[in-house]
Amino acid sequence: MISENVSAERSINLFHCLNELNDVSLVEEIQQSLRSGHLSTDKLSPAQWSALGFILLSSGEDLDLFDLKKYSASEDVLLRLLPVVKASKKVVLSGCNLSERSCGALSSVLSSKSSRVTELDLSNNDLKDSGVERLSAGLESPHCKLEALRFVLFCVCRLSCCLVTQEGCAFLASALSFKPSNLRELDLSYNHPGDSGEKMLRAKVEDPLCRLETLRLNNCNLSERSCGALSSLLSSQSSRVTELDLINNNLQDSGVESLSAGLESPQCKLEALRLSGCLVTEEGCASLASALSVKPSNLRELDLSYNHPGDSGEKMMRSKVEDPHCRLETLRYRHTNTLRKLSF
Repeated sequence: MISENVSAERSINLFHCLNELNDVSLVEEIQQSLRSGHLSTDKLSPAQWSALGFILLSSGEDLDLFDLKKYSASEDVLLRLLPVVKASKKVVLSGCNLSERSCGALSSVLSSKSSRVTELDLSNNDLKDSGVERLSAGLESPHCKLEALRFVLFCVCRLSCCLVTQEGCAFLASALSFKPSNLRELDLSYNHPGDSGEKMLRAKVEDPLCRLETLRLNNCNLSERSCGALSSLLSSQSSRVTELDLINNNLQDSGVESLSAGLESPQCKLEALRLSGCLVTEEGCASLASALSVKPSNLRELDLSYNHPGDSGEKMMRSKVEDPHCRLETLRYRHTNTLRKLSF
């Protein structure tokens, strides 16, 4: 029997050896349970989990998606199935009761030359800054192929809802500047980076080596102070950001005015801006409308739902969608209304 303290990688190698010796009893037991649809994952031993990992890797199927919840939302199970994680492209680990312990193991996966992981969702796990520090070490590896990382919080982390603060942002910022990063999408929604954490990330996103295109900072307790730094990011020639989510932050009209200055820059590449629930009134709408009039803006989508634009603010923004010289195609306002440019 394969011992509990044998590593996941070694377990897979042992199963290959057993297979060559025609000792396939444990593997056949798991396969039979899978075929019958009666695999009770809550009762599997460590050896049986390793057998399941061997079956998945030996199936010959392309492992595009690995979702841990399909098997068991458990840190111990994740550690047993790490070879499967390494062979998968998209890895979904949201809400799986993971801790910083998992981050060390995942960091090793990301830094492995044979890893295929390009998308990692760690939302709703208690990773904290110490976990993000461990994960960032993997991001720094020249072998890391990760393009999308999500840390969203719905209970306390793509990294949303992962209790990431300014300190965690510092580790991520360091990883982003370590090499020409492959990371295209970073989701830090429902965390607590604060204005200073956001500022550190912004400085790294402006780095020519950074390839980040999508930045999500929803529900991050950001204020108007963050908008000046974000405006600088949008107007930076080296920035590649085309999608920015700032939903449910206390930006107010003064913050939107700062953002609008970045939108006016000829260097701005932004195509989607989401400001739902940011306390924007008619004054903020005027700043946005003015920015959209200054040059042929790249902005295609603007979300202003759950704000207070008033009739005049709505009218200003609607006129931009209807303007044939403005590239804005989709405008969300009020709570249920969406206006789209008509194609003729």
